[in-house]
Amino acid sequence: MNKATLALKIAEKLDIPKKNAEDMIAAFQEIVINTLKNDQDVTIAGFGTFSSRVRAARKGVNPRKPTEIINVPAVKVPKFKAGKRLKDELKASTPAQ
Repeated sequence: MNKATLALKIAEKLDIPKKNAEDMIAAFQEIVINTLKNDQDVTIAGFGTFSSRVRAARKGVNPRKPTEIINVPAVKVPKFKAGKRLKDELKASTPAQ
């Protein structure tokens, strides 16, 4: 599902114009991004937690010159941990084998 489809489904579910749903998604994205930039977590009970972590600097291999070792700088990366309800709902929808 892409952002446009998500906006359409939200609009249908809440009986609001699609533009309002798109604005809601954009606002959500902006709030989550800014919160993570400030080293804070966003927790939605039952759904999950968005957080950021720092991936340490390390040595790597230049893909253009495999014999050359390069320094890969430390970088902040997003992380998502699924909440209990989300995990339980996905487990319940798994077909039996």
